[in-house]
Parts: sequence; structure tokens; C-alpha cells
Amino acid sequence: MSASPHGNSPHSAAQDLGKYGEQLVCQWLISKRAQVIHQRWFSRFGEIDLIAKGPSGEGSLRTEVLAFIEVKTRSQGNWDADGLLAVTRAKQKKLRMTARYFLVRHPHLSEMPCRFDIALVSCHSQPPARGLSLQIPNTHKYLTLQSYLRDAFC
Repeated sequence: MSASPHGNSPHSAAQDLGKYGEQLVCQWLISKRAQVIHQRWFSRFGEIDLIAKGPSGEGSLRTEVLAFIEVKTRSQGNWDADGLLAVTRAKQKKLRMTARYFLVRHPHLSEMPCRFDIALVSCHSQPPARGLSLQIPNTHKYLTLQSYLRDAFC
């Protein structure tokens, strides 16, 4: 793949879009009283976009939970249901294996209840009328959190 005159390939532009999507989801999680403890956690098994801990449940069932979050950021007119179809069974298996390895490396967190969430972020050319958004620097593009699916898979 050839580089553009600005030194960015289309692949790195997509990675940048993903990075900004993760930044937006971090802001949203913090607004929901969650603590983002890792961004883009890598291991030999794969990568987890965000790892956060925070309150879950209501009343006496309220507990602190560890969430492994896959963020999918897509432009308008995407082919894969805003990224949801990209989280295949194979991708889920890789995320579970990576999460297990994370817990081995962080035993102090291994007793917490865990879940796998998916955040779907969309890119638009106009700012949204309401809700949390993030303008991508030096562009006329805006990211919004389309959907946040808690316990998206086991």
C-alpha cells in the first residue's frame, strides 16, 4: 500500500479514526463513573481496545465489574452493521483468550466479575444535535457513540 503525500496510508487513517473512537468511548465511560485502566492492551494473543472497571447493577445487586471493551468506529455507509458484524466468533475467541492472559498478568483483578462489551462509534460530517461527540482534529468529522452493548458475548 502506498503512502499519501502526508505520510499516512489509508490503513493509518483508519487506525487514527479508531484511536479517536476509543478516546470518545473513554470519555463516555468516565462520565458513567467507570475507571479506564488500560487502552490498547497488547499481548501475544491480541489486543483489547479498552479495559475499564466500574459499577454495574442496581441496588443491593450493585457490584464493581471489569469490562473488556471492543470499540468499532465506522464511517457512514459501512457494510458491517456499524462494526458489529466484524466481531466474529473468531474475534470473540481471541478477545476471551487475551482477557484471560490479562487476568493472569494482573492477578489482583482476577477475582472481579468480568464482561465483554462492544462500543459502536459512528463518524459524521455534521455535529450531532445531542449527546456526547468528539470532533476529529483538523477535520470536519464528528464521532458519536452509536451503541454500547454490555455483555455482548460470553
